Amino acid sequence: MKKIKFPTPHTILLLIAGLVAILTWFVPAGKFDTLQYQKNSNSFIYLHLEDEKALPASQETLEGLGIKIPLEKFTNGDIAKPISVPGTYTQLDPKPQGFLEFFKSPIKGIIQSSDIILFVLILGGIIGIMNFTGAFDAGITWLAKTLKGKEYWLIFVVTTLIAVGGTTFGLAEETIAFYPILIPIFLAAKYDAIVALACVYIGSSIGTMCSTVNPFSVIIASDAAGINWTTGFTGRLLMLIGGVVICVIYILRYANKVQKDPTKSIIYDQKEMIENLFGSSTSNTHTLTGRLRIILTIFAMCFIIMIYGVSRLGWWFEEMTVVFLIGAILIGFLAKMKEENFVNTFIKGAGDLLGVAFIIGIARGVSVLMEQGLISDTILQHASEFTTGMSKGVFTNVMLFIYSGLSFFIPSSSGMAVLTMPIMSPLADTVGVGREVIVNTYQYGMGLFAFINPTGLILASLAIVKVGYDKWLKFVIPLVIILTVFTMLVLTAQVYL
Repeated sequence: MKKIKFPTPHTILLLIAGLVAILTWFVPAGKFDTLQYQKNSNSFIYLHLEDEKALPASQETLEGLGIKIPLEKFTNGDIAKPISVPGTYTQLDPKPQGFLEFFKSPIKGIIQSSDIILFVLILGGIIGIMNFTGAFDAGITWLAKTLKGKEYWLIFVVTTLIAVGGTTFGLAEETIAFYPILIPIFLAAKYDAIVALACVYIGSSIGTMCSTVNPFSVIIASDAAGINWTTGFTGRLLMLIGGVVICVIYILRYANKVQKDPTKSIIYDQKEMIENLFGSSTSNTHTLTGRLRIILTIFAMCFIIMIYGVSRLGWWFEEMTVVFLIGAILIGFLAKMKEENFVNTFIKGAGDLLGVAFIIGIARGVSVLMEQGLISDTILQHASEFTTGMSKGVFTNVMLFIYSGLSFFIPSSSGMAVLTMPIMSPLADTVGVGREVIVNTYQYGMGLFAFINPTGLILASLAIVKVGYDKWLKFVIPLVIILTVFTMLVLTAQVYL
């Protein structure tokens, strides 16, 4: 009997999109009223269905709507997106998404994700240029010799640094840039591609899950919950330290097994293919010359400038893309590439990541179907009703799983915060826990599911590494179970101590 092959990430996402389209035929359509601050007129715009009206931008207006958020959170720009108004859920006429809407959703998703898609394609271009110069091969050979016998430092340093990026400024989508560079380094250290993927993706996931000062999650969520973001900071910091330690130990245990016996690798059957694709350093003939050192320095500076711009200057994908485009041109100039050769190499490199770009667009298309079918608010309404009358220990842990489930439909952390916090945070008052508990369950719930969430970044990351989703699940599920138990214990202790 022929073995059934696990579908590609593109097919998985299309199946999920089909499931969501079917849900729109059975889940009632509904919507909360929304409130958005308008800086130019210093007023609130209140939207009820299609009926829009202006309201005075005052604390009295907010209190009258049952929104316990200080006015300055809106006026200083902390909350810029429309927020849901508690108690205003209205069931609407169904908007089922049919055959045509299903096939239009990935197209709309690609259009809406054009910024990150372009970033990925430009990134592929500069990787192609770097591979042409031989700088990667030379640098990896040097690093492999330098770290010989101490390769485990790679795992500790990469995972920890990326976790720091995740907890401070939400390093997530940007990590796509790291895979093509780090995979050859980990292969040279006698690890497999799963180890490289784990260090980057798990590092980012645990960092954003336990965000301490991340403006895209903890700060915006705390603002939308009506509390200061420093409330609960110590607990989140301890959770971050504990989570990173668990993740590093888990990755190290697997990595050591693979290093000692390559047949223990979950992707051992792909070993030769991945090494050929990413370049095994064993056959490298490049020497790390002065010119190649300068090229590697420029390439590294692209990442340093990107991280500084995102964390300090408010940059996003447009600016990040420009950085890598300029970097590619400088590297091509230093490598003395002819114009035609540069263009062809750049386009070929971009083409290598075209499949990843499509995955990002299709994943966004799933959210498009949810928005068009008007079922997101219905799911949120039923989730908030479900927790009524629970004890605070049960309530806290149920909220953890509710947020995990909601993140399948709303993978954006900032989107989840502004949509759910005004509805969910008042529930904390009814069971006698602080609103920071809701902020924490939001972060931890989304973070736990992010390890496996097919509508998040994992499928795009797997496509770069050339690892199947089934192989990733086999590797990461035990870690997710360990982290879930750890998180539940921490949350339970938090509400009773």
